[in-house]
Amino acid sequence: MGTRQTTLTASQPPWLMGRPAALWLQALALLTFMAASSAPTPLYSIYREHWGFSASTLTIIFGVYAIFLLLALLVLGSVSDHIGRRPVIASALALDAVSMVVFMTASAVPMLIAARIVQGVATGAATSALTAGLMDLDSRRSPMINSVAPMIGLAVGAFGASILVQFAPAPMQLVYVVLLVVLVLQALAACFMPETVVRRPGVLAAMLPTVAVPRHAWRVLLLIAPMDVAGWALGGFYFSLGPTLIAQVTGVHDPVVGGVMVAILTLTAAAVVVVLRAWTPQRMLVVGASSLALGVATTLGGVHGSAMWLFFLGTALSGLGFGLGFLGALRTLLPVAQPHERAGLMAAFYIMNYLAFCLPAVLAGVLTNVIGLAAASDYYGAALIVLALMALIGGRLFPIGK
Repeated sequence: MGTRQTTLTASQPPWLMGRPAALWLQALALLTFMAASSAPTPLYSIYREHWGFSASTLTIIFGVYAIFLLLALLVLGSVSDHIGRRPVIASALALDAVSMVVFMTASAVPMLIAARIVQGVATGAATSALTAGLMDLDSRRSPMINSVAPMIGLAVGAFGASILVQFAPAPMQLVYVVLLVVLVLQALAACFMPETVVRRPGVLAAMLPTVAVPRHAWRVLLLIAPMDVAGWALGGFYFSLGPTLIAQVTGVHDPVVGGVMVAILTLTAAAVVVVLRAWTPQRMLVVGASSLALGVATTLGGVHGSAMWLFFLGTALSGLGFGLGFLGALRTLLPVAQPHERAGLMAAFYIMNYLAFCLPAVLAGVLTNVIGLAAASDYYGAALIVLALMALIGGRLFPIGK
């Protein structure tokens, strides 16, 4: 976080890559971080089968990633403003490669948790540096890249991993070997990126988390909160318990089915951001809330009717709501803060996002142990529908976007 300096040094060494190549390397790195984060999703059922842990343990394995990502984002988010984008991005890629080694050698739940913690720290450290670096290199195209690349990465990671798990040898290792190679190559390439900020002192002070919501921004933050929380909580459920639920609905336990489910959710969200980006934030929020509520209800209909097509239709509608709702919330919130207020406000926004991503999913895992997955899904879905309806009513009564 903090104020970004975007002045390139006057003379860059001749061995550094050009700005266009650096732009696409950083976009690919952002995509890879997200792909690595979703790659374990199709493997969770295999881990449970081999090691016999409960649904609540599964969601804890999932949740620690989001918590440590958030902590790293808050503590390390401004470091690249002081020491440069290149060392932060290269180091984060190397650290994520270390997490792949831990995944590959995991033989019990504690090692999975350790791998997710390391992965969360690496991704959190990289997120703000990559977001800022892309803006440094191309302020016109970077917002679209920052919105779409993570969604595509999540889809590629989950679906690609499901293909390897189902059809390739060594299902608990091969996907991490592939990601390890990609991350190491990107870390080496990142050493040749041009630096886009001038080093400056104060890095230790910048590591103190800054979360500050301006008084005039509270109303907008509270109005977008139901939509934002509903979307991220939906994502948390899909990435943790979703593959188990679809297997229970269809009776098909092939990992690729879970990968397709996650891909439908995230690719729909990415596509809608690209196609409907010209809509007003207000319209995005209203249509997003409506789509998410309808999508969750349709998905639950598929669960109780054991209908795979209905489940996937609901997932696509939910993804549409997630994508529109997130972009609408972000575009509504950003203009209400002055430039010097945005870092603190964005910190609060991302805290809300990542807590919604992990904590409800952990609660769903605990509830699953008590009443079963189908019943827990009903309660979870009902809560999401209520949040979406609250967002819809709030958007109608208190218009906030332009």
